[in-house]
Amino acid sequence: MSGGDSRWSSGLCGCCSDCGTCCLTMWCPCVTFGRIAEIVDRGTTSCCAQGTIFCILGGFSHFVSCLACIYRTKLRNEYNIRGNEACDCLASCFCPHMALCQECRELKARGFDMSAGWQGNVEMQTMGVKTVAPAVHGGMSR
Repeated sequence: MSGGDSRWSSGLCGCCSDCGTCCLTMWCPCVTFGRIAEIVDRGTTSCCAQGTIFCILGGFSHFVSCLACIYRTKLRNEYNIRGNEACDCLASCFCPHMALCQECRELKARGFDMSAGWQGNVEMQTMGVKTVAPAVHGGMSR
């Protein structure tokens, strides 16, 4: 295997470790995909837009698998996870629901709240950080 230094935080078949994501992905994979895409794209695309594209492409053979493969590769490259594009495509084409669940679990393991979206996660991470105006020390006085 080529690629990065780290491994996926859970295996492809680890769906039962997160039953909520598993059920959501089984019945509404477009929602799971949209959430993953929004976070991987760092908020430049919305969950709703990506989920809609996923849903529309779902009716056209394996175009949706190609889109899922692209985002799986982006996520793997972003977090330096071992693997290659061939493995990403195989997982996305032949085990699409399991692949989406694994990607979602990976982002959760890295601290993301999948239902909050990119902006919500950014706000949660910066909530404890306060910006304070710099103190002005007494300058010249008469």
